[in-house]
Amino acid sequence: MRHPVFATALLAVMALPVLALTVPAFAQSEEDVMSQIENLHGKSVEFGAAFGQLQDAFLFDNPTAIADLGIYPIAVNANGESYDILTAQDLVDNFDSLLTDDTLTALSSQDFADLIVTSDGVGFANGALWMSLVCLDDSCTDSNWGIISINN
Repeated sequence: MRHPVFATALLAVMALPVLALTVPAFAQSEEDVMSQIENLHGKSVEFGAAFGQLQDAFLFDNPTAIADLGIYPIAVNANGESYDILTAQDLVDNFDSLLTDDTLTALSSQDFADLIVTSDGVGFANGALWMSLVCLDDSCTDSNWGIISINN
């Protein structure tokens, strides 16, 4: 017969791999995210400003302010289809059919420390929206953070 303490310890050890799968490897801070953005893209301060503008736009239900942050054409995946939105006005005119309520809720509650930072850009709400630093001229001396894709 096994000793109860041994059985409890054995169960605890067996549960560790499951626990490891559900707990992130590390929690990142806002400073970590800013550092990753600066290291991969530069202009992290400008990203912070764009993040604030985007959050305000979602919180105050302002499609025009969201569209103004777009780098066009924007690739939008919605309703099982893919769309190339060519202008800010196209996004505003079709906003309700291009962004689901779930996507809007996730984006309006985005925590800065939970952003996804890759070499391609910064993902919001588990990739529902992506912003990137985009060159606006051939020499890339003029660049801007903007929305490049939306995925519902």
